[in-house]
Amino acid sequence: MDALLFWVLAAVAVTASVLVIGQRDPMRSVLLLILSFVALSGLYVLLGSPFAAVIQIIIYAGAIMVLFLFVVMLLNVPTEETPIGRAARLLGGAGPRRIGAAISALLALELFWAISRLDLLTMPGSDAKPTEVRAIGLTLFRDYAFAFEATSALILVAMVGAIILARKEPR
Repeated sequence: MDALLFWVLAAVAVTASVLVIGQRDPMRSVLLLILSFVALSGLYVLLGSPFAAVIQIIIYAGAIMVLFLFVVMLLNVPTEETPIGRAARLLGGAGPRRIGAAISALLALELFWAISRLDLLTMPGSDAKPTEVRAIGLTLFRDYAFAFEATSALILVAMVGAIILARKEPR
């Protein structure tokens, strides 16, 4: 049962992630990214790491995606148009789409090759011990305190930059 749930959640995560790239509407991309994060948190639970699953939901699906939604709404990003111009002519019409399709085909081939080499009946990480929250907290705030604070400052700068880009200049 766990192996089946694992593969269902993995398929949802991969499908949602691929659909994020293929959307023309940025709001749909953000919502599909949230779905991908939720599926990843389910995978973390199945792999014996409930702390990582909760952090995935709180930090990524909660805080980061709310930030992305605000940026998309503030910037009022329109849907993507097909490229017209010199770059599009050089790449042969809808060149970026052709290049993206070729890269996607290569990724699909690599994915099928990797899956063919797996033993689908055994659950990855099934023998792993659950992580201890206290040990993770001590490691995070003792060994990686600077990286943690630098990341929070970077997110703050990104929010301020989005607000400055979105504000309207007085005439």
